[in-house]
Amino acid sequence: MTETPTTAEAQGAAEAEDAETAIRRLVADAERHQTDLGLIDLHTPDTAIVNIAGRRVLSGDNLRQAMAAALASPMAKVLTRVEIEDIRFTRPDVAVVSCVKHVSDERDPGSAPLPSTGSLTYVLVRDDGTWRIALAQTTPIAGT
Repeated sequence: MTETPTTAEAQGAAEAEDAETAIRRLVADAERHQTDLGLIDLHTPDTAIVNIAGRRVLSGDNLRQAMAAALASPMAKVLTRVEIEDIRFTRPDVAVVSCVKHVSDERDPGSAPLPSTGSLTYVLVRDDGTWRIALAQTTPIAGT
């Protein structure tokens, strides 16, 4: 005998699906805005970022400064592509997103090399119905 989901269960499943769609859109927006300051608006004001090179940036204001400096440097030629592997909800308004980051380094050959892939973890929070990046941590994958 197959059980029919209750209205609450069906509503919860629909909300989770809507949240997952919004999260996938946020990650895609972050990838699309990697070369402009629009990326900052996708983060919480108290965001924490650790990039693939190990640089930690704390707060949206500091992220804005770091990003402006990076975009005015050869780092602007380092582009990434992200693949989502998993989305887990720790609460209805908090999600942990596991990704693989693929790095395309188009800087001059004399630049210090970067790994070509990394494990990217996002912690996302929903505030007033909008998902934002609270934390992004990229760990280089050895040998890439």
